[in-house]
Amino acid sequence: MTKTLIFTDMDATLLDHYTYSFEAAKTTLGMLKSKKIPVIPTTSKTYAEMQPLMERIGLKGPFIVENGAAIYIPSSCLENNSNRTIDENGFWCHQFIAGKDHWIGLLSQLKNQYAGQYKQFSKMSISEIQDCTGLDAESASLAVQREFGEPVLWLGNDAKKAKFIDAIKDKGASVLEGGRFIHVSGECDKGKALKWLANKYKNQYKTDTKTIALGDSNNDIAMLEAADVAVRILSPANPPPYVNKDKVYTSTLMGPEGWSEMLTQLLS
Repeated sequence: MTKTLIFTDMDATLLDHYTYSFEAAKTTLGMLKSKKIPVIPTTSKTYAEMQPLMERIGLKGPFIVENGAAIYIPSSCLENNSNRTIDENGFWCHQFIAGKDHWIGLLSQLKNQYAGQYKQFSKMSISEIQDCTGLDAESASLAVQREFGEPVLWLGNDAKKAKFIDAIKDKGASVLEGGRFIHVSGECDKGKALKWLANKYKNQYKTDTKTIALGDSNNDIAMLEAADVAVRILSPANPPPYVNKDKVYTSTLMGPEGWSEMLTQLLS
C-alpha cells in the first residue's frame, strides 16, 4: 500500500484569490476525507492564522507554516520523536530554523545604515499592515504573530534594496522576496518541509508515500519540485511558476476550482 499525501498552498490555490473562499473545493475535500488522504496546508501564513482556518475548513492533520519554517502536528496524529520541537495547544512543532527574535536581532544591526529605508512587520500598526496587504483587521492581527521570521516592508529604491539583501545575507539570514515585502528568516523552504513530513509518515506507517503538491506562485516552486506530482494552479495575479520537473500538471481553472479539477483527475 502507498499512502497519498496532498500538500497545498492556500491563497489563490485552495482559497480563492479575491474572496478567500474554499467553497468550490468542499466536495473534493470531502472525497479526500473519505479516502483518508491527508490535506496538508503548506503556506506562508502563521500558526495564529492557520489554527482557525484549519477548523473552518475541517482539516485535522499537520500544517506547514511560514514558508517551511516549521510544521505543526496534532499530538494524536504522528509520534513526536524528533529534536527541535515545542508543544503548543495540542500540537507538537518541529522547527527548521531559529525563532523570530534571532532575525530581528540581525536586522537591528543594520537599522542605522538603512534608516528610513524599511519598516519591520512586527513594528507596524494593524492599520499599516491592512494598507499594505488588503487584509481585514482581524486577519492582520493574526498575520503579525509570526514566530520564525520577520517580513520587511521595503521603502527605498531597488539599488539600496539589493545592498540591504546582501548585507542581511552576510549575517547568516536567508531572504525570500514577495511583492513589497522582504522575508528575513533562516534557510528553509516548503520543499524541505514536505520531504521531512513525508518521511515521517513513511516511517510511522511503514509504507511508501506518494506526494502531490499544488501551488500557484514562485514561493511554491521548492514544494512543487520536491513532490512526486507537481500541480500548478492558475492564478489571476501571476503566471504559472517555472517548475524544473519532467512532468508538471497545470489546471485550466483558477483557485479552488482548479484545485478540485486537478485532484479529481489525478485521484479518479
